[in-house]
Amino acid sequence: WALAVDRDDNPFIQCSTDPCPGYYISTTALFDSRCVKHDPHRYVDSTKISYIVLPGNGDFRKVTGVKLGDFAVVYNTNNEKLAFAIYADIGPKNQIGEGSIALSQALGNDPLVGSRVRRGISKNLVYVVFPGSGNGQPRTTSEIETETKRLFEIWGGVERIKSL
Repeated sequence: WALAVDRDDNPFIQCSTDPCPGYYISTTALFDSRCVKHDPHRYVDSTKISYIVLPGNGDFRKVTGVKLGDFAVVYNTNNEKLAFAIYADIGPKNQIGEGSIALSQALGNDPLVGSRVRRGISKNLVYVVFPGSGNGQPRTTSEIETETKRLFEIWGGVERIKSL
């Protein structure tokens, strides 16, 4: 799981023209269907795009109305940093809290230790997700920021988070 594989379940390895030659291709549930399965650009890049991971069970999605590609805001109450994100991956049932490397960095944390992901932000994060706000497609950082900022201001912004 989480790696792009061929028909025999062998992971694809990036070639010299790919972003990380010699490494496997990590997948996300949200992907660009215009790219082939073994193209790293098909999947949302954790090092460049702030994204959240939400539970994969149907009950969660039915109750909340969220869909892959929806916009979200994540607020770190420890340092009051705010990040605009997209819902790009599916995680374990009833578990919230995963996010991309770029999201962790935007919230004031460097999860990389020796170029490997080793630590995240353990607590004090507030997620605000806007159900039905996306189009089911990956987005650029500027698209995510522009649209999420607009939705967040309409919702009530940081003042509303602080009132929760």
